[in-house]
Amino acid sequence: MLHSLSIRFAFLALLTLLLAGCSLLPEQSDETQGWSAQRLYTEAKDALNGADYERAVKLYERLEARYPYGRYAQQAQLEVAYAHYRQGDSASALAACDRFIKLHPSHPSVDYAYFLKGVVNFNTDTGIIAALMSSVSNQDASERDPRAALESFNAFKDLVMRFPQSRYVADATARMNYLINGLAQHEVHVARYYLRRGAYLAAANRAQYAIKTYQEAPAREEALFVMVSAYDALGMTDLRDDARRVLERNFPTSVYLKGDPKRAEPWWKLW
Repeated sequence: MLHSLSIRFAFLALLTLLLAGCSLLPEQSDETQGWSAQRLYTEAKDALNGADYERAVKLYERLEARYPYGRYAQQAQLEVAYAHYRQGDSASALAACDRFIKLHPSHPSVDYAYFLKGVVNFNTDTGIIAALMSSVSNQDASERDPRAALESFNAFKDLVMRFPQSRYVADATARMNYLINGLAQHEVHVARYYLRRGAYLAAANRAQYAIKTYQEAPAREEALFVMVSAYDALGMTDLRDDARRVLERNFPTSVYLKGDPKRAEPWWKLW
C-alpha cells in the first residue's frame, strides 16, 4: 500500500513540474493582436489579391470573429467564399455563399453571392472541367452525375430572376445556355442507355422529358430519334410516326433521317 501511494505521489509531482514548465514557455505570438477591423480586412484583401488564399481565409475568419458587426465583417463573409473557391475548397465556398445570402439578403453585393455559387458548381467535376476532360479521355460529359450542373443552373437562374440588372447576368445567362445543353444531353444519354437495354418505354419517356424540359437544346434532335426507335420497338406505330414527323419538321437534314454517312446501316439501326 505504501509503495503504491509513493508511486502516485511521484507521478503527481512529475505532472506538476511538467505543467509548471509549460507555463514558462513563451506563448505563440499573434501578429494580428490589436489590429483594427480595417487593418485585418486590408491585410486579408492583399493576401487574396496575392493568391495567398490560405492566409486570406485565416484573416477573414479572424476579422469576423473579433469584429462580427459592421461592413468589414459583412464583406469578409463574402470574400472568404471566393478565397475558399480559389483555394479549391468548393464545399466551404458554397457554405459561405449560402450563409451570406441567408444573413444579408438585401446586401448590395448579394447578387455576386448567387453568381459565385453558380460558378463554384459550374467548375466542379460535373461542370466545365468535366466537359474539357471528356474531350481528352473520350468520356461523354453527359454520362456524369448532373447534380452540380443542376445546382449551378439554379443559382444562375435565381440571379437572373432576382437581379435582372446585375452586371453578372450576361455571364450567368451564357453559362445557363451551356448547362441546358449539357443537361439535355445527359437525359438523352440515359434514354439511349434504356434503349440499348431494351427498356423501350423508359427510353421513350426519358427522351420525351428531355424534349419538354429543354426545348431549345440541340439534343432534342437525338431525343426525337430515340422516341422513334423506342416506339418502333414497342409496336406503337402511331406514336412512332408522330415522333418521326416532328423530327422531319424540325430537323429536315438530320443524320437520323438520312443515315450516318460514316455507317453502312440504315438510320433505324444506328444502335
